[in-house]
Amino acid sequence: MNGILNLFESIATTPALLVGLIALIGLLLQKKSATETIQGTIKTFAGFLILTGGSTILSNALTPFAKMFKFALGVQGVVPSNEAVVAIALVKYGSVTALIMLVGMIVNVLLARFTKFKYIFLTGQAMLYVSCLAAVILISAGMGSGWQTILLGGLFEGTLLTITPAFCQPFMREITHGDNVSMGHTGNIGYAIAGLVGQWFGDKKHSTEDIEFPKSLGFLRDSTVSITIVMGIVYIILAIIAGPHFVETKLSKGTNYIIFAIVQAGTFAAGFAVVLQGVRMILAEIVPAFQGIAQKIVPNSKPALDVPIIFPFAPNAVLLGFIVSFLVGTISMFVMVAMHTVVIIPGVVGHFFCGAAAAIYGNSKGGRRGAIIGAIVNSLLISWLPLYILPVLGNLKMAASTFADTDYLVPGIILGNLGHLGGTVLTCSIIAFTVIVVLVSMFMKSPKAKAEK
Repeated sequence: MNGILNLFESIATTPALLVGLIALIGLLLQKKSATETIQGTIKTFAGFLILTGGSTILSNALTPFAKMFKFALGVQGVVPSNEAVVAIALVKYGSVTALIMLVGMIVNVLLARFTKFKYIFLTGQAMLYVSCLAAVILISAGMGSGWQTILLGGLFEGTLLTITPAFCQPFMREITHGDNVSMGHTGNIGYAIAGLVGQWFGDKKHSTEDIEFPKSLGFLRDSTVSITIVMGIVYIILAIIAGPHFVETKLSKGTNYIIFAIVQAGTFAAGFAVVLQGVRMILAEIVPAFQGIAQKIVPNSKPALDVPIIFPFAPNAVLLGFIVSFLVGTISMFVMVAMHTVVIIPGVVGHFFCGAAAAIYGNSKGGRRGAIIGAIVNSLLISWLPLYILPVLGNLKMAASTFADTDYLVPGIILGNLGHLGGTVLTCSIIAFTVIVVLVSMFMKSPKAKAEK
């Protein structure tokens, strides 16, 4: 049994393999030739490896940034990091988490098949993390680790991952200029809110991508060049504040601290370029392949893919969103210090990916002003909500890390507080969540009808 669980968990948490298998099934259902099937499957698989490789390069380049920031300010506290908190939690909740994820995937497919929410969530690590969150909260609420927890956790996860891409889809149509893919990330609630506030308070006429540079600065139109320069300035300033002794003894292994900062900025830009290449490969292969799944198993469904999928559509917004989000997170941290609360140290990786996406969503219907406002609002959510999820995480509330994205924080806080009212209330609430989603779907216009309109 453990071997089967391990195999399932390994497949489901390896996005490249999972999406490659989805592409293979889709191409086989379309009865494509052996050449097209092999080519499409391998390109999808390789594209995701390129994408995740680029994301890893980005994350690794941000690690010394975070260390310099923490040392320079001398602040201790809780760092929101999904990877870190899940790694701690899986030691105790690993088997339950894997089974919840299996049930959640089945619920997602069933809801996509029989409701108007036609979104298949394909970001494996996000599914694992949501499953882990559900396991931690349900068990901490006294539900135990039996079949009730597995079924309820799977129902909660599957419903959540079906509905959150729907929140984002109106903005995804604007961002991608199409309706073929959806957002499969755990910041979807924050992105949808960023899109809404951007739409309400922004001005779509002035996009982040329409910024006009003087001819002498035309090289800044190249995203790799502009990202390297901006991040180089940020890294160098932070390296100077942290001081050469700390950087050269703790981070750079003796390399001059200014040179180290410049190389890290260039590495960050290189990672971004790799991500863009992976996205291009995935979009070229997964959408046509997914049509086979949509036609045969879940008609008119859309793949919900990881957040870097939208980065190529607004590279200026990516950089703007990160900087704005991180600044707001830093200011929030100082306010917490003054208030003598638990201090949430801004997680650089979270503020990069979530801040960038929030700005892209805000920009989609609100232009530059919408991008800034969207990034600010999302940053406030991921900076302050961790304070309210810590009390419902049982033993994990004592950890030095916690969940980082809105789709863990908002549902987690609600679910955890319902758990304080007892197992019966928690059970009824999860079932009611799924029933409400089904009922809402029944009164919605079909996606096809909307498109025709």
